[in-house]
Amino acid sequence: MTRILGIDPGSRATGYGIVENSGSRTTHVAHGVIRAGDGELARRLLAVLDGVSGAIREFRPDEIAIEQVFVKLNVGSALTLGQARGAAICAVAQAGLPLHEYAPAEIKRNIVGNGRAEKHQIQHMVKVLLNLAEPPAADAADALACALCHAHLREHRRRLAALAARGLA
Repeated sequence: MTRILGIDPGSRATGYGIVENSGSRTTHVAHGVIRAGDGELARRLLAVLDGVSGAIREFRPDEIAIEQVFVKLNVGSALTLGQARGAAICAVAQAGLPLHEYAPAEIKRNIVGNGRAEKHQIQHMVKVLLNLAEPPAADAADALACALCHAHLREHRRRLAALAARGLA
């Protein structure tokens, strides 16, 4: 059983989601949002670092999956997002855990089947895939989607390696 922490970084709200994966079976452990507030950037980044460190201590994941930064319209927003992502990555590095990075389109394609899926579609599919009573908040759903994407691709890579070891791939 592998416990995976998915992270959807943000400078005001960072989503996290924890799943456990064993073969083709993935189950929900927990999810939430780290609220960094509206203060100065340095304080918000510290809140992200502390929040991700706290999630790592509390849930003891084996691996981490994080969403990569993308530039949509505003380069300044992307730079700030990159700094929040860096704070989350520092928490992972402090814990000495393996980090896996996924592009937003790759996560959406893996979970919804469409690399341009909208937030509500991700929330719905996360709810369905993890058998949740309600869809999680958008930031937590994105983090769970990242963790699910890693679990799916991790299992796919494991199967390919097993085939290669038998000379079939």
